Amino acid sequence: MNSTLQHPIAPTDTELIIEVQNLSKHYDSLKAVDGITFDVRKGEVFGILGPNGSGKTTTIRMLCGILQPSGGTGSAAGFDILKDSEKIKSRIGYMSQKFSLYDDLTVLENLRFYAGVQAIPRSTRKERVREMLELAGLVNRQEQLTAHLSGGWKQRLALSCALIHKPEIIFLDEPTAGVDPVSRRRFWDMIHQISDTGATFLVTTHYMDEAEQFNRLLFMSQGKIIAEGAPETIKNEHFHNELWKVECDKPARALRELQGLEGITDVSLPGNALHVTTAKSFPAPEVIQRVLQKSRISVYSVSKTRPSLEDVFVSLTTLAADGQNGNLPAEETK
Repeated sequence: MNSTLQHPIAPTDTELIIEVQNLSKHYDSLKAVDGITFDVRKGEVFGILGPNGSGKTTTIRMLCGILQPSGGTGSAAGFDILKDSEKIKSRIGYMSQKFSLYDDLTVLENLRFYAGVQAIPRSTRKERVREMLELAGLVNRQEQLTAHLSGGWKQRLALSCALIHKPEIIFLDEPTAGVDPVSRRRFWDMIHQISDTGATFLVTTHYMDEAEQFNRLLFMSQGKIIAEGAPETIKNEHFHNELWKVECDKPARALRELQGLEGITDVSLPGNALHVTTAKSFPAPEVIQRVLQKSRISVYSVSKTRPSLEDVFVSLTTLAADGQNGNLPAEETK
């Protein structure tokens, strides 16, 4: 895998291909999407991250012209999402985590079917299908029944079907859910290869390790945007606590001992060492050493560490869930 894909270079094109202003979707008293504003540049791989119920899928469906917004405005590929939903549908590709494939058709038959649905001229249809087979690495599997494909191969086929008509924007809703890590990495290779040609991707995910794949992203929680920017920008500007790496001999037990202590906002175990989040004024090394040694846990080291995007996300969503917006920038608390 090309290592540069871990930190994709932002496109130089500044043309906006998606614009959203105060967009909302309400179901009676439930605010699924609550007045969000953002934009996406042409050629970007743009991400929306958030837990289930945060409003990610609802946002995509409004931008695709599938759902009518309750309020606000937006445009995709130059068309108004309120007035031009049918025109938008012809300019976009859409792929959900369910893949929308026909299992009783072969790989080739699925591609031919979607080429017909998208009204690709017969004179170019065969060539376009061949291009998609080659892009996805499916040439040697084109006669295989889709039902017999692994999750990773189905994923590639579903993306190829979404791309068959050369859309300007490709919406991917949780596209890597339930797919093994190797297939996920190959899938991202494919996405960046396509984005290099000028296509724009808007992708929702709840996998924090995928956040580094985006040129820019936003975090959503309870229908609101709680952070937005390039991955590095979010790390630098949206983590208002201290993060400590704690190495000890019984990390799982240490996690239980530290959880819920006053002054400690979060404890996680991402590997062999604990990540402990505290307020900046909190005397973390002394307290952690004292609590763990009292529980007969040997502490090897307590050191400051740089937060990952997952650490930032957990911190922000905890604040949002608690209704404590004091540490968020003013434009995110309106």
